[in-house]
Amino acid sequence: MKLEKTTNVLSLPGRSYDDACGAAHALDLIGERWAMLVMRELMLGPLRFSDLRAALPGISANVLTQRLEGLEGIGALVRRKLPPPAAAQVYALTPWGYEAEPIMQALGRWATRSPLRDPLLPLSPVSLMLSFRTMFDPDRAEDFEARIGFRLNGEDYMVRIGKGRVEAARRPIENADVVFTGTAPAVAAAVYGGVKLAALEADGALAVDGYRTIANRFVTLFPLPPKIDATSAAAAPGTS
Repeated sequence: MKLEKTTNVLSLPGRSYDDACGAAHALDLIGERWAMLVMRELMLGPLRFSDLRAALPGISANVLTQRLEGLEGIGALVRRKLPPPAAAQVYALTPWGYEAEPIMQALGRWATRSPLRDPLLPLSPVSLMLSFRTMFDPDRAEDFEARIGFRLNGEDYMVRIGKGRVEAARRPIENADVVFTGTAPAVAAAVYGGVKLAALEADGALAVDGYRTIANRFVTLFPLPPKIDATSAAAAPGTS
């Protein structure tokens, strides 16, 4: 039986691998440079074009426009007009677009083990929030419950931990048990780099307000997987 190719109003953003494999088609859809990072930044809600440019400083306006058009073309995002008084155009993921988060999480966990990853490169606040949703260890959290606020680059975010679950969202930080104020890389240094909060405060990189015991416990709940052994990884199986 010959299968017929279906067509609809959607279109691929670039060249195709011409491969029926689902993974190949996924790369057809979001494999263009910057496409997944644009989707990453939209995982916590709609953003304006200028917000995306600020979150992705390495992308040009032309390339961002192309990626937004491509993601809209495949049905992963939509454009919306905010009601007055804002009256600004924003970009938002579709329900199907949001379904890509587990893919990003799996890629993130896998790539974190790479010895080539440079933790000193820029990190956006949204990347940090998504990393919490990715690396959270419920066994370490046990019965820990807290509301952790973050004020990063002028934006407020809230992380809630309880019943072995973590939530991270862009929202006001009222009633937070502790508030971290600074930059995403500074927070990541404490959570993933093992840098003491006191050292970051002394350097002026981070301010911590609220319950100190909660802050100290929070930064221990996101263990990274071990790096691969670069020497053993260089040798393919069955070779010597």
